[in-house]
Amino acid sequence: MEEIEILARKLKIGKNFINNIDSLDFTDKYEFIINLFRLEVEHRDLNRRAFLLKTAGFYTMKHMKDFDFTGLKLPQEFTEEDIISLNFVKDKENIIMYGNPGTGKTHLATAIGIEAVKKDFTVGFFRTAALVNKLVESKNTGELTKLLNKINKLDLLIMDEWGYIPLDKEGCRLLFQVVSDCYETKSIIITTNLEFGKWINIFYDKEMTAAMIDRLIHHSRLLLFEGESYRVKNSLIKK
Repeated sequence: MEEIEILARKLKIGKNFINNIDSLDFTDKYEFIINLFRLEVEHRDLNRRAFLLKTAGFYTMKHMKDFDFTGLKLPQEFTEEDIISLNFVKDKENIIMYGNPGTGKTHLATAIGIEAVKKDFTVGFFRTAALVNKLVESKNTGELTKLLNKINKLDLLIMDEWGYIPLDKEGCRLLFQVVSDCYETKSIIITTNLEFGKWINIFYDKEMTAAMIDRLIHHSRLLLFEGESYRVKNSLIKK
């Protein structure tokens, strides 16, 4: 066993592989080898997904099975199954979730992100204002290229609470750079309670706003959240 451990370290095989040797019964040596490697692959898949889930940046865990589609208005030829299947991520399409606060936008965006991780997509989840702050800070410390490269490696970028906080000129420019870099190379999900006509209040610059909208709505689906605020409906404060 000691020699096996030495060889395993040289091949960068973890202890899980060695521990499985004693746990498997076999009558055929080839079947034994196949099952041993199958268990190792499953172990590594679980570890990889756990890592992707941890680094995605979700600040709450929300799941698809708990989401109520009742108050959600979908565009024509786009169904619940299209959301659940994540085909839009494979096709590098965007989703814009629009509706009042508390209607489930963040829940659905998070649930989609978690399902994407389960299917081995790399996901980044950010509150938009926090992402902009991170971009500005990275630029000031000379780390902007590193951060942009990290974002460019994602399969799905989720920007939550888009337009909740006005941005300064530098923040707008950097966010526009992110959207431009992501254009047709990955999927973007945006949650917002601000209609397109009011996006000028975020970016101030009319041309930048138009260019931002143009890139986001191309290859995009608009989901309308028309239900009552879940938080208000379930508030402990009664009228």
